[in-house]
Amino acid sequence: MITNKKIFITGGAGFIANRLISLLVDNNKIVVYDNFHRDTLSYTEYANHPNLSVVKGDVLDYALLEKSMAGANIVVHAAAIAGIDTVIKSPTNTMRVNMIGTANVLEAARVNNVSDRVIDFSTSEVFGSHAFKSTEDTETVAGSAGEARWTYAVSKLAGEHLAMAYYKEFNLPVCSVRPFNVYGPGQTGEGAIQIFIKRALKNEDIYIYGDGNQIRAWCFVDDFVACLQKCIEDSKAIGESFNIGNSRAVLTTYGLAQTVCRVLGSSSKIIFKPALSADIELRIPSVEKAFEKLGFKAQVNVEEGILKTAEWIKNNL
Repeated sequence: MITNKKIFITGGAGFIANRLISLLVDNNKIVVYDNFHRDTLSYTEYANHPNLSVVKGDVLDYALLEKSMAGANIVVHAAAIAGIDTVIKSPTNTMRVNMIGTANVLEAARVNNVSDRVIDFSTSEVFGSHAFKSTEDTETVAGSAGEARWTYAVSKLAGEHLAMAYYKEFNLPVCSVRPFNVYGPGQTGEGAIQIFIKRALKNEDIYIYGDGNQIRAWCFVDDFVACLQKCIEDSKAIGESFNIGNSRAVLTTYGLAQTVCRVLGSSSKIIFKPALSADIELRIPSVEKAFEKLGFKAQVNVEEGILKTAEWIKNNL
């Protein structure tokens, strides 16, 4: 149980951060640091919570970042440029925010003597286009130079390397997490499940880009955040990276669209369109390390997750 801590969250207005905030805000002081490019926070019941303070700022602004982080026991670095459409449109900004921003967060944490934990959000994309039961020690893949798709993975991997360097050189208590296709209530921006659900609820056509045979393991946000809390609390997480996902919730993109329609009783048609960019053909994690070190195992299956997400969308959008 995390209590009586000052928790500093970059990207704190985002989807996953908000689920974490909802669980911790009653018993901790939380500082949200975000440029509010995406905003899940302002419409929540805890947006005006007395334990929550907000700093509108950018991770590229080192001076403001360092000042805002003062006194923090725990830092969760969730700010990033993400989403395939955004990354392809702005690869330069993706690299700058994800690399320089992470460097700024780590240095500010060192200067501020953050003592409990610094959580660095990496990505499952570091395993490239074919990742089957990839472990944390599996070789990472940079992708071909010049393909904008891979600027996200490369920038996140650089941040992960730097986080581990800060652990080894300065004994900063870092832990890197690699999310595998997290979805659920509160998700904003891009994300296949929430897009499919929104269209299915209106019986609108669902579009799949490519042949629909891409295989993913889908992780419900509550499962992800449960493991995230273990990474913050358990000292065995320090200096480690963890795949966080649900290796049993595996579907093709086409199978996912079919499941969404079936579970929600939708009459949406599934329509195939040409692929937009390089894609991930196969992405299934090995999650043994998280179980062995932290005792974590995902609990929510895809059908249950779809229903919970659809309920939130109906009530909030």
